[in-house]
Amino acid sequence: MADISRRFFLRHLRSTPTSWVRHHVRGQVKREGVGLSFWYRPLTAVLSEVPVDDRELPLLFHARTSDFTDVTVQATVTYRIASPEQASSRLDFSIHPHTGAARARPLDQIASLLAELAQQPALDLLARLPLAEALTAGISPVREAVSAALAADARLTDLGVAVVSARVVAIRPEPELERALQTPTRESVQAEADRATYARRAQAVEQERAIAENELQNKIELARREQQLVEQHGTNTRRQAELDAAAQLATAQGEAERERVLADAKANGVRVIGLAEADKEVARVGAYRDLPPGVLQALTVQRFAGRLPDIQALTITPDVLSQLLAKLAGARTPDE
Repeated sequence: MADISRRFFLRHLRSTPTSWVRHHVRGQVKREGVGLSFWYRPLTAVLSEVPVDDRELPLLFHARTSDFTDVTVQATVTYRIASPEQASSRLDFSIHPHTGAARARPLDQIASLLAELAQQPALDLLARLPLAEALTAGISPVREAVSAALAADARLTDLGVAVVSARVVAIRPEPELERALQTPTRESVQAEADRATYARRAQAVEQERAIAENELQNKIELARREQQLVEQHGTNTRRQAELDAAAQLATAQGEAERERVLADAKANGVRVIGLAEADKEVARVGAYRDLPPGVLQALTVQRFAGRLPDIQALTITPDVLSQLLAKLAGARTPDE
């Protein structure tokens, strides 16, 4: 919308780069163009403002296919006013000279015309297509039919309207029918998801079984090694007992051998001592054998005298003394 300012009894209009403005004074075109800025008298001025930018018109309409199924078509038409002179002469684009407000709604008229022109070829085409084909391959034919119909319409040309593009966004059936049509695909996807879930569960079970088997194998291996350890411990204990018994036997044998040796040595010592004593006795007997009887008697008395008890007093009578002296005298005589 143009910007209008007030200066005393005059008005100043300043349009935008996308607005075409025409200024009439007393039925004559005083100025027209895009992006104008000028002063005017509101009492004598007639102003028209036509937008020349691209505009999009969203469309949503219902159609029926060849199998009597209602569908909803969602489309968008992009248009612009290519000839604002023709548009301002055919439609009311006038604005209030004091405020700049539009006096009518010409763009709504253009939108209604475009909607009707776009719906008719789409309805004709969808009426010849079954629902499945309309949903799967109907967007492109509908778009081409709408574009061709809008480009060839004479009323749009007379109004100076040019269609830039026509797009068909979607063709959809009623919600209940759409859900019914989606059911096979949904079920197929769900079945595939279930198969994936079952496969994942089966894989998880297989992995758990493998883990359990691995744990069991580990337990078996540990038990086997423990058995080997016990057996080895028993073998070591038995070997230690055998070694201890052998050591005790060796000690006992050593003690027995030592005792035997000591006994032999003792026996040998006793025998040697006996032999020595025997030899001594033989020598002594040999020595005594050659002595005279008197000497032997004297030695005997001397030997026994050492073994007699202590005699406190000894009484010798003359008879005993005379006999003894006689014997001693008689004993010396043979030697002399």
